[in-house]
Amino acid sequence: MSTQQVIEAVSLKRDYYHLIINGEKVESSTGQTIKTYNPATGELLAEVAKASKEDTEKAVQAARQAFDHGKWRKYPINRRSQVLNKIAAIMRSRFNEIVELEILDTGKSLAAAQGQVSQAIEDFEFYAAAIVAHRGVVNNMPGQFHNFTEKEPVGVCAQIIPWNYPLMMAAWKVAPAIAVGCSVIVKPASLTPLTAIILGEICLEAGVPAGVVNIVPGSGSEVGNYLVEHPKVNKVAFTGSTPIGKDIMAKASETLKRVTLELGGKSPNLVFEDADIDAAVDGSLFGIFYNSGQSCEARSRLYVHEDIYDEFVTKFVEKTKKLVLQNPFDKGTHVGAIIDQGQLDVIDGYVKSAIEEGAEILAGGKPAKVEGYEGGFWYEPTVIANVDHNMTVVKEEIFGPVVVVMKFKDEKEAIMLANDTEFGLGSAVWSKDGARATRVAKQIEAGIVMVNCPFSAFPGTPFGGYKQSGFGRELCIETLDLYTETKSIISYFGSRPLNPLGV
Repeated sequence: MSTQQVIEAVSLKRDYYHLIINGEKVESSTGQTIKTYNPATGELLAEVAKASKEDTEKAVQAARQAFDHGKWRKYPINRRSQVLNKIAAIMRSRFNEIVELEILDTGKSLAAAQGQVSQAIEDFEFYAAAIVAHRGVVNNMPGQFHNFTEKEPVGVCAQIIPWNYPLMMAAWKVAPAIAVGCSVIVKPASLTPLTAIILGEICLEAGVPAGVVNIVPGSGSEVGNYLVEHPKVNKVAFTGSTPIGKDIMAKASETLKRVTLELGGKSPNLVFEDADIDAAVDGSLFGIFYNSGQSCEARSRLYVHEDIYDEFVTKFVEKTKKLVLQNPFDKGTHVGAIIDQGQLDVIDGYVKSAIEEGAEILAGGKPAKVEGYEGGFWYEPTVIANVDHNMTVVKEEIFGPVVVVMKFKDEKEAIMLANDTEFGLGSAVWSKDGARATRVAKQIEAGIVMVNCPFSAFPGTPFGGYKQSGFGRELCIETLDLYTETKSIISYFGSRPLNPLGV
């Protein structure tokens, strides 16, 4: 039986999805819905109840009640850990269904969806273990004083999820928040809400009490802003574009909310003359074309040492042209669809601007025609050369399968070029010289440096950016601190009463 047949055999895909508020599947108070489409075909996939401000207020009140008066934050840590492990176990048992929904909702390839769903499961397992070791400390004090700290959940958290990694980003945020005892309101992207809703249902099935996890799909301008500005929301975690991140930060400042922002990127990929060229080519292909280039840490600026530039680019372009765009459920598919027509137009606009500015297209350069998927949104994997750092395609995030390739002459210039950006999320270094790789990695202004490796994220490794790529780190133990307050308790155990004023 093929992979697609297995997925179809267990499919629980629906035509309609509800909001999840206070442990119940509910309709929108307005009766409005969001239509979600399959990007690979352009066909209607499902309708989803669209949350209004009234629905969002109910979700906030449910989360507030669950946090202030509920049992979840009072559970022993081992019990919360057991529930997180049960969430992971249920997700694993429904793996094929979740993969199917993620593919249908996003147009991504089977391999990409399987990897991302697997990581989402591992996120819950990781935080189920990490929370056990998350604790306060005892500090040295003078005389007959004692001081210790406790970690307490920060409260109600609004979590705004992007469309490019719908389930994985939801797991990155929900798992650490509920692990420490917070309540959450998740606003998935309107384009891709399905697996976040499924995650909310699984949380309830696993034993998360009503009100602790609420899912409210809706518009960012209405639901998102309402959550960011709400005085009973204590923290906002957002993954998305830099302009929206700046707006969230400004709005959240009115109530001094805690904010975690994982924003845009224009990540450099440095290939030195002593690199394993074949490994660097393969890793660089993955770095830009994985997830159809719709990744915030996509390595979209490719810098190659002048001594190997011609050989590298020849091999890179040859392999780019071999990448397969076809049925996303096919194991042989390398590059999936673009999320919608709007994003397809954005990508094509950037490529056209490069051509107008004098750049050279070495591969791709236009929307793709995929047999059997003519109604979908596809773009050819694109390689652009003959660019300089003043060009729009070099400066701005494209969020698609488009890479610009340039030469550098030495280590100093490579570092200078890598850091010549307002972003600072991901980066990659390819070199057999361990000392050089370490030296360069330490000088790149980015939160993530991948050395001779194309992978940027594993559960337990910090993920986040410098500069206008945001702040705060997700996917690691330190993330738990972003969802907790540290309380310092000082006590006196002397035999005589204290009289510091001497009255």
